[in-house]
Amino acid sequence: LIQIKKMKLIRFGEINKEKPGVILAEGISIDVSAFVKDYDEVFFGEKGIEKLQTWLEKNQENCPVIDNDVRLGPPLIRPSKIVCVGLNYAKHAEESGMESPEEPILFFKASSAIVGPNDPIVIPKGSVKTDWEVELAVVIGKKTSYVSEVDALNHVAGYVLHNDVSERSFQLERSGQWVKGKSCDTFAPIGPFIATPDEIGDPNNLNLWLKLNGEEMQNSSTSDFIFNIQQLVSYISQFMSLLPGDIISTGTPFGVGLGLKPPRYLQEGDVIELGIEGLGVSKQTCIAYK
Repeated sequence: LIQIKKMKLIRFGEINKEKPGVILAEGISIDVSAFVKDYDEVFFGEKGIEKLQTWLEKNQENCPVIDNDVRLGPPLIRPSKIVCVGLNYAKHAEESGMESPEEPILFFKASSAIVGPNDPIVIPKGSVKTDWEVELAVVIGKKTSYVSEVDALNHVAGYVLHNDVSERSFQLERSGQWVKGKSCDTFAPIGPFIATPDEIGDPNNLNLWLKLNGEEMQNSSTSDFIFNIQQLVSYISQFMSLLPGDIISTGTPFGVGLGLKPPRYLQEGDVIELGIEGLGVSKQTCIAYK
């Protein structure tokens, strides 16, 4: 068994032309495209993180350094699916006026919604209730089907920051399923990086927060989870195979716009900053659909 050391994976460069990179322990980012074409299902599924570590031991010195001002893209290429968990924090269920669920509430978010961590959020055509949600997301490391809770964390490649942007009128007032309010283009800023599990320690006890125009809206801990990471990975795998690179977004804590009195929603020009302990910070500016 190769012991996976701490690692942070990034993708950098122009939209749709991103290249894979790694943030080293000292904070320097390097281009690893000489080793791997992209962080995709094949990379995660064929023990790519372990192989990359071994390769870096010999080749790190020869990797180009990435400028700090280069755009960061999403830290993995579009996965087969994003499985989201609704109402997974006790206090958020309360503010939404809903009972804590007896089983995880699952919905999908279209993977076409994914953008980089600092790309703009486009408020969609006809939207009046676009909302924010800081979430801890899990990246799956190998095909996962009917996994036990005991073994579930062995199927995790890493963790990443996700803003599960949501249009509440599309989600809750237009009948049908939540997916419509979750999947608009730009509604899944992820990153800045994927951190391997060793970077994180206990994923079920991380501080997470979000600010709107500098004002703190969300500040909580994943210790308020109703269903923890092990339970979620195991539970979801009873209904579908999770593939390498798939994302599970684990729900948001209290403090979303929908829960405020009166509710408050995103407007053009609003700036959102969010972060999770060990997973960095992202920042998005809202623009109107043109």
